[in-house]
Amino acid sequence: MTGPIPVNVLTGFLGSGKTTLLRHILADPAFAGCAVLINEFGEVGLDHHLLQMVDEDVVLMQSGCICCTIRGDLGRAIRGLYDRREAGAIPAFGRLIVETTGLADPIPILATVMSEPVIRHHFRLGNVIATVDAVNGAMQLDRQPEAAKQAAVADRILLTKTDLAAPQAVAALEARLTALNPAAPLWRSANAPPAAEILIGSDAFDPATKPAEIRRWFDMARWTGSAAWHRHEHDVNRHDRTIAAFVLEVEDRVDWTVFGIWLTLLLHSRGDDVLRVKGLLNVAGVATPVVVQCAQHIVHAPSHLDAWPDGDRRSRLVFITRGISRAEIEQSFAAFQAAFATVAPVLA
Repeated sequence: MTGPIPVNVLTGFLGSGKTTLLRHILADPAFAGCAVLINEFGEVGLDHHLLQMVDEDVVLMQSGCICCTIRGDLGRAIRGLYDRREAGAIPAFGRLIVETTGLADPIPILATVMSEPVIRHHFRLGNVIATVDAVNGAMQLDRQPEAAKQAAVADRILLTKTDLAAPQAVAALEARLTALNPAAPLWRSANAPPAAEILIGSDAFDPATKPAEIRRWFDMARWTGSAAWHRHEHDVNRHDRTIAAFVLEVEDRVDWTVFGIWLTLLLHSRGDDVLRVKGLLNVAGVATPVVVQCAQHIVHAPSHLDAWPDGDRRSRLVFITRGISRAEIEQSFAAFQAAFATVAPVLA
């Protein structure tokens, strides 16, 4: 593998099957030789996997994967792992998987990978995979804000233990997760998760695979504009109480400076509640679409597609927010555009 090393984040609430899924991924020969970081307070003992100690912090697993425990700062752990890789102290790895503790907010992990200069030079964000327990998931979404955030920011969702839950409960939870995060593909698993290639083979943040991700966002945009979505917004049994997903659509071309200032101010004032933003902008003076992605206060570097994936040239941004409505975002952006249009001639 050439270029920055992809980082896949595996998250999910306590007991939702993260480690079972991790074992499944590492058992695939195509993904042997990964590096794995596991939170110090994680639920899994790895003794039965260990083959040999590399140093006091790192072990080599039977799959060929490097595994170590995070005992402090994540950024320091990632940098140290890379330094040992380059020095030849541990085998080379072409992918890093971070398994979070069940109570973790995944946003700080994404922020570390996306914002730390040294890490950004050697690594890139792959995707976020969230496991949700079909038996306890609905209760956890109600009572644990971390569980809702884990599902809301995920690029892939795996509904586990579906063989242990009533079919009606599974269907209701699946509908709730789809309403919570419509852009994320969702699979059911009764001890048979999807192939590792499906989960992490095409990374959501890899420029080479962006068109497929963007088509999913567009599908979401079309669905959220339907009457069915309108009903879901007002049905508390089908939508999370505080976390909402919606699409901001802009018909006219967007001034990049105006958008940048507006987004900066939005994240400065409400960044804790803007869980994810991702989509395409039709920027004035730019022939191809600009890809925008951010998570809370962290903005991913914008990138360009070679062409529009479909005939629709409107700017479309998928927002996943907590306590912020579509109307608030639309009114804020429209007001900011209007204010800038009034001031711009004076500045000129």
